[in-house]
Amino acid sequence: MLYPTPIAKLIDSYSKLPGIGIKTATRLAFYTIGMQDDDVNEFAKNLLSAKRELTYCEKCGNLTDEELCSICSDETRDRTTILVVEDSRDVSAMENIQDYRGLYHVLQGLISPMDGIGPDDINLKSLINRLMDDEVKEVIVATNATAVGEATAMYISRVLKPAGIKVTRLARGLAVGSDIEYADEVTLLRAIENRTEL
Repeated sequence: MLYPTPIAKLIDSYSKLPGIGIKTATRLAFYTIGMQDDDVNEFAKNLLSAKRELTYCEKCGNLTDEELCSICSDETRDRTTILVVEDSRDVSAMENIQDYRGLYHVLQGLISPMDGIGPDDINLKSLINRLMDDEVKEVIVATNATAVGEATAMYISRVLKPAGIKVTRLARGLAVGSDIEYADEVTLLRAIENRTEL
C-alpha cells in the first residue's frame, strides 16, 4: 500500500534499525504518529541528545558523556585486569553480574578480513598503549564465540603474549554463535570464573 510521503519516510527510517522489519517499522511509524506532540518532541530531543552528547571514553573506548567513563574514573576498580569486549553493550552485560571489578577495553568492532576490517580499523592500538602500565597483569578476551570473535581473540593473544601479559579467554559457558549482551547473569558469571589462558 502506498502511504503519504511523511509516513513512508518514517517507516523507512524505522526499518533501518537492526531487527526491525517492514511490518514492525510500519507499526512503530503509526504509533509515533498517534503520540502526543510533547512525547514526540521529547523522543526526538532524546535521539538528538544521545547522538550529539555521547562520545567514547579516552581510555577504554566505552560510551560516555564525559572525558572518562564512570568505570575508568572509579578508583576502587581492580587495575590489574582488563576485560576486552566488542562494544559498550557487552560492558553493560558484564556489569549486570556485579562480580567483575576490573577495567574494560571496548574494541568497537571485530577483525573481519572478509568485510575489509583489519586490526587498524578497531580500537586495538589504545589497548596496547594501556598495557605499558606495569599494573596490568591479565587481559581477559571476551569477544563473542563467532568466527570473527575467535579470530580477533587469537590476534590479540598473539600480539600481547610476547609482552609477558597473561591473556585469558572467557570459558565456554556461552553458546557458540551467541552474543554476550543476551546471556543471563549465571552464564556470564560461570564464563568469567572459568576463563582459560589463550
